[in-house]
Amino acid sequence: MNILRTIHAEDLDDIAIGGAILGTGGGGDPYVGKLMAKEAIRKHGPVELIDVSELADDALVVPVCMMGAPTVMTEKLPRGDELLTAFRKLEQLLGRKIDAVLCGEAGGVNSTTPFVVAAAAGLPLIDGDGMGRAYPELQMVTFTLHGISATPMVLCDDKGNALVLETVSNAWTERLARAATVEMGGSALLAFYPMSGKQAKACVVRGTLSLCANLGLELRESRLSNGDPVGAIAGKLGASILFHGRLTDIDRRTIGGFARGTARFDGVEDWKGQTFRLDFQNEFLMAERNGEIVCTTPDLITLLEAESGNPVTADSLRYGLRLVALAFPCNPQWKTDAGIALVGPRYFGYDTDYIPFDAH
Repeated sequence: MNILRTIHAEDLDDIAIGGAILGTGGGGDPYVGKLMAKEAIRKHGPVELIDVSELADDALVVPVCMMGAPTVMTEKLPRGDELLTAFRKLEQLLGRKIDAVLCGEAGGVNSTTPFVVAAAAGLPLIDGDGMGRAYPELQMVTFTLHGISATPMVLCDDKGNALVLETVSNAWTERLARAATVEMGGSALLAFYPMSGKQAKACVVRGTLSLCANLGLELRESRLSNGDPVGAIAGKLGASILFHGRLTDIDRRTIGGFARGTARFDGVEDWKGQTFRLDFQNEFLMAERNGEIVCTTPDLITLLEAESGNPVTADSLRYGLRLVALAFPCNPQWKTDAGIALVGPRYFGYDTDYIPFDAH
């Protein structure tokens, strides 16, 4: 099996930064997942990152992730062994050995949590995920577009509880798992969407973990050379700048396991006199400039600190921050009719159709 790269503990700093950028404001604070992953790699050894094409068609692949409101995840830290427990319990349930670990979403905390399981289980990790970004609900993955069931699924919490779900649809998986997660204290760790190597080759958004690592490296090198961090990230992603402004108002609340809200900005420098609004449900989903919609889900909207280029999550938005908003196109799988129905603006209650974002 060809190994794309071997991931050591020190590599996770770059991956976590890249995961926060692809997290589009959500996905949880990658710092939490980074600490868990570093500890696992130091204890069990490095993780081998492989391309999905290396898998046998009959291989068994299982994604893992953390679920819950990002605002809760930063305050309610996992005990440490929940992910591996969920993974092993699902393996027992399936009655066969799992061959590879997959990342559920490449954004936020879940860009690093799969390294915990891959290191502890001694298994390869696929360079890819089911979103190419972060989304707030469990059914919002490319796996759903390919008819793969989210269950059987195992959820574990920091108290030692484990729950197995068998559902009639992935939408029902989201509803029941969300309710359980709320009862578990607002966050849970899980193993789900068991699939074959053949299925993984068809549905995985490829190369996203390498992209996370490359984004983190790009930002780090830009700072070391006293360059333009925001410009470096925009160039790496082929992104356009939507706005440069100061945060003047933030309305944020945690409802039903989601961090929902709106952020408003006033322009600075070249954008002075203009206004900007972001709506989010864990992730940034719709952007308006001067009252006109300029980008919506499933295309990606991310916020960077104007000076440092550091990504800013929805739960860390604070009055007075000077930020730059970037936008760039989503993976083509999301632009299909099925993809738009699953993650387009109307699903989230916005009265607008999806208009593909053109970064150029």
